[in-house]
Amino acid sequence: MQPGLTPERLLQAYAAGVFPMAESRDDPRLHWIEPVRRGVLPLDGFRMSRSLRRRVLRAPWRVSVDTAFAEVVEGCADRPETWINRPIFELCCALHALGHAHSLELREGDALVGGVYGIALGGAFFAESMFSRRRDASKVALVWLVDRLARAGFSLCDTQFLTPHLASLGGVEVGREAYRRQLARALRERADFRAPAASTPQEVVQRISQTSKRG
Repeated sequence: MQPGLTPERLLQAYAAGVFPMAESRDDPRLHWIEPVRRGVLPLDGFRMSRSLRRRVLRAPWRVSVDTAFAEVVEGCADRPETWINRPIFELCCALHALGHAHSLELREGDALVGGVYGIALGGAFFAESMFSRRRDASKVALVWLVDRLARAGFSLCDTQFLTPHLASLGGVEVGREAYRRQLARALRERADFRAPAASTPQEVVQRISQTSKRG
């Protein structure tokens, strides 16, 4: 773990709107980031295309929560270039042990084929990364994540940056001051990532379709 940096201090950084990244897997240093424009995924404005809706309904994968946190983080880092170095991995695992970091997994039989992980603080969820070992697995994991966050009482899903893929799903960019206001409100709220969520793909698709129309 990074000398002098504890899980508690990392939570303080997230609460202040700052998050760590590394230049590469092998670089032990951490760089603190606070984007001028922040990526946010509105939980009441998630856009699900017809093809993604069909994929969610027909996917053969079993969804679980917090059963393979370290493996999900390792899956997210398993790419030619990654910002997840050893200190970040260890800090996230420590936050998971404290109940502040969570993973959502997709399994095909016993094999882990996709997932997403992030950090929860109050009503804010900082979605860190996702991975896929089957076509569209990360997209399906994100759909299940959005449903879980909305049902569990979260009001902010912070994606840090806005990619074209996230924009296609309804993601937006907000300025630094607007983000800080959203974050401050969310930190005063209570949410429980492990609260009961949808049990079937049909429930997930129905809820997201309904809330997207209202949004």
